[in-house]
Amino acid sequence: MAKKQVENVNAEELDDKKPGFFQKFFMLFIIPLLFIVTLVLIVSYFTNTNVFQFADSMKEKIPFLDKKEEGTSENPSMTGERIVTLQAELQEKEAKIEQLQAEIDASKEANNELLIEQEKLQFEIQKLQREQEDIKKDFQEILSTYEKMSAKVAAPILIEMNDEEALRIMSNLKPDILSAIFSKMPPADAARYTELLAQQ
Repeated sequence: MAKKQVENVNAEELDDKKPGFFQKFFMLFIIPLLFIVTLVLIVSYFTNTNVFQFADSMKEKIPFLDKKEEGTSENPSMTGERIVTLQAELQEKEAKIEQLQAEIDASKEANNELLIEQEKLQFEIQKLQREQEDIKKDFQEILSTYEKMSAKVAAPILIEMNDEEALRIMSNLKPDILSAIFSKMPPADAARYTELLAQQ
C-alpha cells in the first residue's frame, strides 16, 4: 500500500513537471535555431564567407523579392529619365500654351481692328443714310415747289434742265400737274419728254 502511495505521489510530481507551451516552443524551435545560427557563423568565420552578402545573393534569387529589389535599384535612374521626359513634355506644353496665347492675342487684336472698321463703316452708312434722307427731303421740297408753280413758269425751267433731272422731277409729279406743264411746252419738247418718260 505504501508503494502505491509513493507511485501516486511520483505520478503527481511528474504531472506537475510536464512542460508548458512556452517551454515546448523554446526547446523545439528557439534552441535548435540558435544552434544552427551559431554553427553557420562558425563555419562562415573559418571559410571567410560573408553571411550577409550570401543572404543578399540568395535574396536576389527569390522571385517576389527580386522584383522589389530591381524596382528599388533601378528606381533612381528610371526616376531621373522619367523626370527628364516629364520636363521635356512640360516645356513642350508650355511652348504650345504660349503659342496658343499668342494666337488668341492676335485674334483679339484682329477682332478689335474689325470692330473698329465695323464702327467706321456703320458711321459711314449712317452718314450716307442721313445724306440720302436729306436729298429725299430736298427733292420733296423741290417737287412741292414745282407742284405749287404755275405750268407756264415750270415748263421753261424744265426745258432748260438736263434730261435726267427733268425726267426725275416729271416722273414724280402728279399726272394733272404734268399734263398742264406739257401743254405749256413747245410740242417738240413735250413729245420728246413724253417719249423719254414712256421708256422709264
